Amino acid sequence: MGKYNLLIVEDHALTRFGLRTAFEEEENYNEIFEAPNAKTAFDIIAKTPVDIVIMDLGLPDINGIEAAKKIKEKHSNIKIVVLSSHEKEEDVLNSVKAGANAYCTKDINAPKLKEIVSSVLNGAAWFDPKVAQYVLDAAVSSGENTALPSKSKQTTSNKSQIKESTPEINLTAREKQVLALIVEGLSNIEIAKKLDVSVNTTKAHVCNILQKLSVNDRTQAAIKAIKDNII
Repeated sequence: MGKYNLLIVEDHALTRFGLRTAFEEEENYNEIFEAPNAKTAFDIIAKTPVDIVIMDLGLPDINGIEAAKKIKEKHSNIKIVVLSSHEKEEDVLNSVKAGANAYCTKDINAPKLKEIVSSVLNGAAWFDPKVAQYVLDAAVSSGENTALPSKSKQTTSNKSQIKESTPEINLTAREKQVLALIVEGLSNIEIAKKLDVSVNTTKAHVCNILQKLSVNDRTQAAIKAIKDNII
């Protein structure tokens, strides 16, 4: 696997320095760029291939949501990880609509953020547990994933690239059943009763599902299931 180019878009110099320092410790990044505002970020992306962007929402010129939207419109292959101090439902859902692949709050620690960025580069979606329910509720209530980025909007020229970067997910028939019940909001005990299996068996299925989907919890699994049409 080749190395990636990372762009950090953050108006606070000290935060940019901390993020850059954290990611410079990793070996799988080729170049790490910095931008204090959206305009500088656009200029960098126009001149240099960028694989993933860590995007602050509170930028001084164009806000992070609009910046993410503009980047995705021209470069749908670029992954975007939102890093925000806010947990507002409106900000979360608008970020997802703009094409964000992950939404993290700024109280996240560096090792966890690096883990999330790596998982997003490998095709995963991630939303902080404090805000993930907003995304799940919107996805379920929409019926047709209108609150989530649509795969059908991706251009033909990018489909092969996205397919190559997204790992194949091989869920068993039983795991798909369990995942569908997770999306419905059932607990492990309820799933066990529904499928007439033990709770321990259900827990094992859930663990396998989380591992295969590269997510950390049930809510993340449900979001990914709806977003990627897995079930």
